[in-house]
Amino acid sequence: MKRRAHGFTLIEVLLATVLLAAGLALAFATLRAATATAQRGETLAQRSERMRAVEGFLRRRLASALPMAYAVDPSSGVAQRFVGERQRMRFVADVPDYLGRGGPYLHDLAASDEKGLTIGFAMIQAGKIVEERATRAPETLVPDLQSLRLRYRGLKDDGSLGDWQDDWQAADRLPLQISVEIRSASIGAWPPLVVALPQAGREASSQATEVFQ
Repeated sequence: MKRRAHGFTLIEVLLATVLLAAGLALAFATLRAATATAQRGETLAQRSERMRAVEGFLRRRLASALPMAYAVDPSSGVAQRFVGERQRMRFVADVPDYLGRGGPYLHDLAASDEKGLTIGFAMIQAGKIVEERATRAPETLVPDLQSLRLRYRGLKDDGSLGDWQDDWQAADRLPLQISVEIRSASIGAWPPLVVALPQAGREASSQATEVFQ
């Protein structure tokens, strides 16, 4: 007797095709989700690294602030050593060679609607700003800045630590502490940055010693 030839029916072929298509779709969706997760993780890592770099840079610059004059107020004759506002801050600090020629430079940290958070540098000599031939444009630290709040803290007349201020009134001396609060579109609210100024602490200690003597 001849054996009957067996093959796949149309329903079996269609079922196998549907299962194959479903498996390929599932594999593609899994691969796509894994790729998107990896990209999001890489983006978050880059943003976190950028935030840490900016905060580290600001901490080093602020901590190296010097009680050095960069100008004199013509109306009062008071030396300008530190100007602090809610969204702008100017102070003198030494800079490494990669930021300039080295030595004391005026640091101008400010918030701008067009460029975000920027910092500019100008050379200081003999208590005055020196115009350089090749001027550098301000460096952008946070391009997607949404808000910036700078606050300052010093000593009261009785020697105790004062309250936080949005404007630093004593332009002839440094504050003891500076608070920087940043909010950007890509990260949101940054962790508050509070920096103590060692030179201001030494200056306050010497003044207190003179008073008690």
